[in-house]
Amino acid sequence: MPFPDALEALSSLLGERLSRSNPDLEAHGRSESHFPPTPPDAVAWPETTGEVAEILRICAAHACPVVGWGAGTSLEGHALAARGGLVVDFARMDRILEIRAEDMDCTVQPGLTREALNRELRDTGLFFPVDPGANASLGGMAATRASGTTTVRYGSMRDNVLGLEVVLADGRVIRTGSRARKSASGYDLTALMLGSEGTLGLITALTLRLHGQPEAVAAGICAFDRMEDAVACVIETIQCALPMARIEFVDAATAAAFNAYAGVDLPERPHLLVELHGAPATVEAEADSFGALVAEHGGAAFRWSRKAEERSALWALRHNAYYAILAQRPGARALVTDICVPVSRLAKAVEATRADIAAGPVPGPILGHVGDGNFHAVLLVDPDRPEELEAAKGLQHRMVERALALGGTATGEHGVGMGKTSYMAAEHGEGWQVMGTLKRALDPRNILNPGKLVPEP
Repeated sequence: MPFPDALEALSSLLGERLSRSNPDLEAHGRSESHFPPTPPDAVAWPETTGEVAEILRICAAHACPVVGWGAGTSLEGHALAARGGLVVDFARMDRILEIRAEDMDCTVQPGLTREALNRELRDTGLFFPVDPGANASLGGMAATRASGTTTVRYGSMRDNVLGLEVVLADGRVIRTGSRARKSASGYDLTALMLGSEGTLGLITALTLRLHGQPEAVAAGICAFDRMEDAVACVIETIQCALPMARIEFVDAATAAAFNAYAGVDLPERPHLLVELHGAPATVEAEADSFGALVAEHGGAAFRWSRKAEERSALWALRHNAYYAILAQRPGARALVTDICVPVSRLAKAVEATRADIAAGPVPGPILGHVGDGNFHAVLLVDPDRPEELEAAKGLQHRMVERALALGGTATGEHGVGMGKTSYMAAEHGEGWQVMGTLKRALDPRNILNPGKLVPEP
């Protein structure tokens, strides 16, 4: 049995909250994407920061790898135990510690999901805006610097996390940031931890920025004959400073998947899905302005509504896009990849990606948060045909090369994990080695999520 001394000590600490049963190991060895099952040696369910600190002290003493686990929705293998060891599942650390409505912030534990937080905030007139689509845990969202459909207006986790409580590899507990809205005090350790993917520490509490619930919300959809016209409309919308809360793109293949999966009747053409927040008169004026831009770019009539049930139905389509696309090829696994480029280069990146997919053997609908230059390809591969996975990886490689050449990044929101580590040197140069230096300084035994994000020691 690997790491027997560590697991014995952890069992004494946690009792039944340490599991080595096959069902628990298998459940924590799977990802949403194409990576093969990678079960850990054990799963722990801590309930306090003190327990997390003791877990890390034990694992550091025995050089046992430790991987944090939130909701398990990551797409690049972030939470898989690539070197075995322990998965720390934060499901039991899911409380709201304090809501401070007058300061528009709150402090929560990492296992709380974004939907659960917003349910509790309804009566306060506030909400937490970051929406990656999945009902992810807030700790996982911070660890991957998540963004999503509302980033174009409200920003990503980088913009909405004020401070963190983090347990380091040796069991020390640090608190980063403060509740002040700005600070010139020292290194920004909060920013360092955001997006570190559990390689520098385990997040045990988050202080989050909240926003006022908009007085009025309108959402709508419009179709275009050509993908390039839809993208051009997005670019002009951003350049005109129309304050969209969401502006999403789906291609014709995704529209067809929506029809089959949800029983809707969309034209099988590219679509934009948008949402506007503000005062009623402002929302109506902005919807009219956007409709005019759609017409200028050859789009069909922009249909919008302020009815909650119609808005919910529209965004349920978008949030279920991954599963709708998977259903188009039963039995397939998906290599889901994303890139992000400056908005002015978006049309070029999307068109080149579409042509690349069309020329290859693997189907791959395109969709994404194009309001901030971020889009995805869901590449459907037959798990019994390894040549298809290789073709999909080649396509992903060309997407990343294209993004970097256009001044963009290998990943706008999915993160690095295991899937995109090979692109870090090309994107960051010597900066990637600096990341490795920071990792070694904070985790000299390389126990925190080894094999991810940073250069191998």
